[in-house]
Amino acid sequence: MPETLQLPGFDLDAFVGSTLAEDLGSAGDITSAAVIPADAVFDGVMDSRDAITVAGLAIAEAFFRALDPDVTIERLVRDGDSVPGGTDLMRLRGKARALLTAERSALNTVQHLSGIATLTRTYVDQITGTGATLLDTRKTVPGLRVLEKYATRTGGATNHRMGLWDAAMIKDNHVAVSGSVGEAVRRAVAAGIERIIVEVDRIDQVAPALEAGATHLLLDNMAPEMLREAVALVSGRVPTEASGGVRLDTIRAIAETGVTYVSVGRLTQSAPAADIGLDFKTA
Repeated sequence: MPETLQLPGFDLDAFVGSTLAEDLGSAGDITSAAVIPADAVFDGVMDSRDAITVAGLAIAEAFFRALDPDVTIERLVRDGDSVPGGTDLMRLRGKARALLTAERSALNTVQHLSGIATLTRTYVDQITGTGATLLDTRKTVPGLRVLEKYATRTGGATNHRMGLWDAAMIKDNHVAVSGSVGEAVRRAVAAGIERIIVEVDRIDQVAPALEAGATHLLLDNMAPEMLREAVALVSGRVPTEASGGVRLDTIRAIAETGVTYVSVGRLTQSAPAADIGLDFKTA
């Protein structure tokens, strides 16, 4: 795996294999087998039709190499680069049947991840200079979390929790079952959990959460005025995070309230795919 692709715990070979297997089924690529001579060689260029922040080129390369280990590939840009429309991203030359068979899987992945990275960069740019850091969330497509969170990092965000295992996050339903914010936090502390994120949606929940041992407060669906009040009450004792319904047109005002973080679910939940194509030319 290339050094620039940081996907700890992710099995790239397994992902590529299962994705291709889904597309090939039991009969394989019947179109390429029927239409393309077995010895045909194609040159190809992957390009972006729109301005994007690039993400996932190494994964696309893995798809092509899985079907043609001898393919020649030249990456023309790097993940994280912001490029204008019309930019060539990758050149490749290899067995035509293999490249055409891998084309859709490779493009789907790069389009999806670049779409996330592009939207993320837009949000990051919107809060530049405020001192706040953009976070992603766990609102990811099942099975694609590692890839989608890689894309948000590529776009300039910081990953929040990777899963249920790396920090406690006490939300409204946990509080409802436990009886109160303070009791829920006390139970997490008693369990020996070091990182305890607590969601609060009222000012009167801030003090009980902090007194019980919260290490991070998620200020849920608070208007900017209430966020400022909560930040002042916390007074730097723990990080604060604004969350809930954050949009591109509201994020700067939210970030300017003094919160440490702003989390945005739509980065992975609603990012449109980037318009990227792959055009082949006979050698």
